[in-house]
Amino acid sequence: MAARLFEPLGWHVSGLPIPLDPCFPGWGESHYLDLTLSGTQRLADALNHLYVLLPVMDDAKHYWVAPDEIDKLIAKGEGWLGTHPERRLITLRFLAHSKALARRAESTFDSIEDDPDDETDEEVAVPLNVKRRQAVLEALGETGARRVLDLGCGSGALLSDLLRDPRYAEIVGADVSTRALELASRRLRLERLPDRQRQRVRLIQTALTYLDDRLRGFDAAVLMEVIEHVDEPRLPALAQAVFAHAAPAHVIVTTPNVEYNVRYESLPEGKHRHGDHRFEWTRAEFASWASRVGETYGYRVSLRSVGDEDAEVGAPTQMALFAKAVSS
Repeated sequence: MAARLFEPLGWHVSGLPIPLDPCFPGWGESHYLDLTLSGTQRLADALNHLYVLLPVMDDAKHYWVAPDEIDKLIAKGEGWLGTHPERRLITLRFLAHSKALARRAESTFDSIEDDPDDETDEEVAVPLNVKRRQAVLEALGETGARRVLDLGCGSGALLSDLLRDPRYAEIVGADVSTRALELASRRLRLERLPDRQRQRVRLIQTALTYLDDRLRGFDAAVLMEVIEHVDEPRLPALAQAVFAHAAPAHVIVTTPNVEYNVRYESLPEGKHRHGDHRFEWTRAEFASWASRVGETYGYRVSLRSVGDEDAEVGAPTQMALFAKAVSS
């Protein structure tokens, strides 16, 4: 399997089985392998190969695999996984044998690899993370914002979309994780951007539950799948920091709709979609929180659904668009 996975990428593969106990050869071999890969690769490519393929060989993920795992696979597999002869096997194992997630990942790779001039009537499923970013970008467009904060920017997927749109003159990505900011910098290729583009975007480390003057004065702020990663008792501090201190003219918040979780066949009952989620709200709970925040800090609130709407449980993602009320 190591040869099937690594050799198409230009690696030479050699492996030596490790005995269960060298003192007792009759016991046979263990489940472990002394694997050696040799070749000449760009360091970033080599690390991406290892990031994806070692868990594939291990065939066991030690945390709950949620839909955002597709983002990781697509980001790390950029430029090589789409055309790999074992793509189907890699995708299925990386996503912990979730056929639903694997199908969505496969459709994304197919859409990336397809010739854009090759028109087809076949509808390609759009992953939820893509629909979510599209919904956020549409809401931002409605606000007319030119200076935008991406709060809890993670690895920079939304920042990349914002940077491609010339209407945004200033873009700031903020995250508490230095690792996330490093990934965002790589995704945006900041060191290679032309000066004019580079001047439009900044990355800063900050905690969203603390007051930070660097976040003040923006037209809009986005918290996309962020609040559910904060302990509920700390949400008032987040609201104070974002809506009172930073006080952008508009705030866009998205979060999972827990009612929709019953539609995920691979998600055990009562489990969150991601191991780091501290809570997941119903539509009524999210609406109540958004209403309280709006009343407290002087914002009008409109609620929206993101993703395919289910007649019984709603859409998988819920969104609130806050607009600062203009005093008369």
